[in-house]
Amino acid sequence: MFEPVTIKDIAKALGLSTSTVSRALRDTHEISAATKKVVLAYAKEINYQPNPIALSLKERRSKSIGVVVSEVANSYFSQAINGIESIAYDRGYHVIISQTHESYDREVINVQHLASRSVDGLLVSLSSETTDISHLTHLHERGLPIVFFDRVADAINTHKVIANNEKGAYQATDYLIKNGYKRIAHLTSSSHLSISIERLSGYEAALKDNGLAVNPQYIKHCLHGGMLYTETETAIKELMGLKEKPDAIFVAGDRLSTGCLSVFKNLKIAVPNDMAIAGFSNSDVLDLFNPSLTSVRQPAFDIGQMATEMLLQLIEAKYPVEEFEKRILETDLCVR
Repeated sequence: MFEPVTIKDIAKALGLSTSTVSRALRDTHEISAATKKVVLAYAKEINYQPNPIALSLKERRSKSIGVVVSEVANSYFSQAINGIESIAYDRGYHVIISQTHESYDREVINVQHLASRSVDGLLVSLSSETTDISHLTHLHERGLPIVFFDRVADAINTHKVIANNEKGAYQATDYLIKNGYKRIAHLTSSSHLSISIERLSGYEAALKDNGLAVNPQYIKHCLHGGMLYTETETAIKELMGLKEKPDAIFVAGDRLSTGCLSVFKNLKIAVPNDMAIAGFSNSDVLDLFNPSLTSVRQPAFDIGQMATEMLLQLIEAKYPVEEFEKRILETDLCVR
């Protein structure tokens, strides 16, 4: 009967501990070159082959990837998830999706749960509450492949895929200015999110290039990115309560854009007569609104696909990946 040679057999033959043999075979730096040479020479001589079942347990490949987003009902994320699945399922990976609902605590729990389920890697878009990323740094340092998309953590050195947020914001703001609006407010998510920083910067650049001053009173941050109706309503009421109230508003998020429209409706503010609006949105529902909303569309599906390709590259890499890239995809201004 065929009995495969085990690490124990090699250890016994060479008078070494099994952990020393195991490390020598894995070629880790903890073992001296001399010991490594002896072990590898002997393993080759006896034609030692690692047990594939034990290997798959050791590698703990679950053929599944975890996805962390704020909310699946958000049209941007639902399109990105379609992109993620289109690549993953083709490559034999399952996709496990979790929602943070813009909560930091929930993000931590979701990430820990996915990691404990032994997913092979994570695709992450940060919650609007997240400032502390140690839950991700910890896993990243332990070697779990992580790729960020949309809302990224600059402090973690890995692949990132985003839309050209700055340019998209610039174009939307510039569009409002070219249509004769001079007092343009900006409604955005929490100030520390990468998308908020990039979009604010595009908004400010468009104002400056058109000779308009940036008015800090016109910039409103909603910590939960439009998930809480009251938060959006408060921001808009504050804008409408200003002595010189804005005549237009550039909204920097999918959820915020639709939230904003319902606040206007309830406050009986007519669009565009009382207030013009342009926003970031991937929702096709916008075409049903009357009047419709000019919006910046992101290539969400492509972003999802690209992030997944990059994650699978990390998961399947034979050697640790040292070079990471940030890919920026162009947005589209849909004038309605």
